[in-house]
Order: sequence, then structure tokens, then C-alpha cells
Amino acid sequence: MKLPPAASATPRPPRRRVHTRARLLSAAGELFLSAGYARTSIEDICAAAGYTRGAFYSNFAGKEDLLLALFDEHAARRMTELEQLAGAAERLGSEERARQLVEALLRVEDAETGWILLFLEFRLLAARTPELTERVAAHDRTVTAAVATLLERVVPELVPAGAAAEQAAEVILAAREGLLARTAAGGPAAEQLLNATTAVLAGLLG
Repeated sequence: MKLPPAASATPRPPRRRVHTRARLLSAAGELFLSAGYARTSIEDICAAAGYTRGAFYSNFAGKEDLLLALFDEHAARRMTELEQLAGAAERLGSEERARQLVEALLRVEDAETGWILLFLEFRLLAARTPELTERVAAHDRTVTAAVATLLERVVPELVPAGAAAEQAAEVILAAREGLLARTAAGGPAAEQLLNATTAVLAGLLG
């Protein structure tokens, strides 16, 4: 006998659990950004969120699982911003549109500095653990695919002849990480490097 739609659908997590997960993510995000990943413990996160370790482990397999969930959330917000920018830039000429999107992908706002340092810290730690290396790689693949889709739809001119959109996205994202590592302290030198990287990448890919 066929089940009714409500019974056959995948059950949603209880609202209380969703709220607990959100509070744990929020508390952990603040702690990670202020103290760093290595110096923040699960106990710190539980205390800041007002939950027990049991509540933590009912939502996350461990501290690294929580951090990767935060990275996924942050990447999703960033892609939404880029989608909006790309939509607004559609009226521009292809060269200017390409330059604006490359700069948007590379530029680091002040509010993002903590995220940059956090991601770089975790990537270096993950490089020494095969399981974490693969999980970070899976996150990278998801972000690369999203950027590639944006390039194909809005600025296909940023995909050079003979290359795939995923390859162009990988180059841009790799340049962004290198740029982040070199400019985390900010200042005039950071702005100069951003301008130079934007000009070179837009010229090479455009």
C-alpha cells in the first residue's frame, strides 16, 4: 500500500534540535574568530552556547565537523553576494564585468579577516590528517562548482578557450587563498597586491 506523502517524506529534525544546532554554530563562530580554532575547545563552545557535551555530540561528530559546517554556511552567504553582484553587473561591457567579478572574488573586506585566518589555520592543520584533508577537499569542490556555474552563466569570457569553467574557478580561488595569506594584515601593500592580482587574472582569463 502506498504511504501518504507526509509519511513517506524524510522527517525534518525537531525544531528544538535545529535551534540547538544554530546556537552552537553561532557560539563557536564567535569563539573561533576571536581565539582561533586550536585554542577553542568543545567545552568552551558548550559553555558559550549554554549546552552540555551531549547536546554538542547529538549535532556534530566533533569540533572539526562543526567548523566545516560553519565554512559551508559562510561560503553559501558569499555565493549569494556574488550572485547579486553578478546580476547588477550584467548591464556592463564584458571586460568591465569580468574585472568587477574577479575583484569581488578576490577582495577581502575587514569583516572577513577573521574568517581568512581561521580557514588558513584549519587548512594547515587538516593537511596533516588524511581524513580532514579529504573533507576540506570536498568543501573546496563544492565551492569550486558554485563559482564555475557563476562564471558559465554570467561571465563566460573568464573561461579561456581550451579550459573548463571548473579550471578557471580553481585558479581564481587558489589566487584568492594566496592573496589572503599575503594580505591578512591589511594596509596599502594589501590593496596594491589586490589591484595587481585583479589586473593580471582579468587579463589572463578575459
